[in-house]
Amino acid sequence: MITRSALALCAALSTLPAPVLAQSVMDGVDMSLPKMTEARMTRDEVVAALDAATADAPADFTRIWLNGLDLSGLDFSGAILRATALNGADLNGARFDSAVLSQAWMIGADLSGASLVGAELFQTQLSRADLSGADFTGARAAADFTKARLDSAVFRGADFSADMRNQSMGLMRGVLKSARGEGVDFTGAQMSRADLEFAKLPGALFTGADLSMATLGGADLSGADLTGADFTNADVTSTRLKDVSGADQTNLDDAKNLQRALR
Repeated sequence: MITRSALALCAALSTLPAPVLAQSVMDGVDMSLPKMTEARMTRDEVVAALDAATADAPADFTRIWLNGLDLSGLDFSGAILRATALNGADLNGARFDSAVLSQAWMIGADLSGASLVGAELFQTQLSRADLSGADFTGARAAADFTKARLDSAVFRGADFSADMRNQSMGLMRGVLKSARGEGVDFTGAQMSRADLEFAKLPGALFTGADLSMATLGGADLSGADLTGADFTNADVTSTRLKDVSGADQTNLDDAKNLQRALR
């Protein structure tokens, strides 16, 4: 079980701000603050909390600072990490299957080879993170992946689409602006209204993906497989579409500014 001191620590850390609207206010966040750079638990304490967890009482790290820790290889499956600070953490090979990571801070974290199957990543901050070979199959991925490394990452059936239920505070959607990676798998992904401006994704698989109303300006999709993808009203201004396959099996003609794409 989590100790009394750890519970007290959780209460003390309740002022850690969840990144509400973080995709639009990152410029106003002071990343040098202790809550963005320090850890208030050790790896051993994290392991103890995970070992004590049960199906009825999952490990709960809500709002705890775990920045920079070596948590590689640990199993956080089903854990609650809502608004947890994991900036710069080593999460290589860790498991977050079905974990709640919404509003978590994971800027610059190493998630290479990690498993996040079915994870909840709503408004999660993953900018500049290394997600090489990570598996996001079926994840709710309306997160910020700006400048993330995505080589061989898997997003099969992942949902990057905007949450249209409450847009009074801005459009919350998957942001892959300037993300980069070869061989990324977006098969069957829901990417309606997603932001892929300037993303470099040569050879990506978009088979059956929904890219309707997505923003693809300046993106590099050279050599991508577009078979069955939906481009209805997707903005492809200056999008590189050279040597793509499956173009004749999609509705690319329904994209916006197709005449300005690089084909």
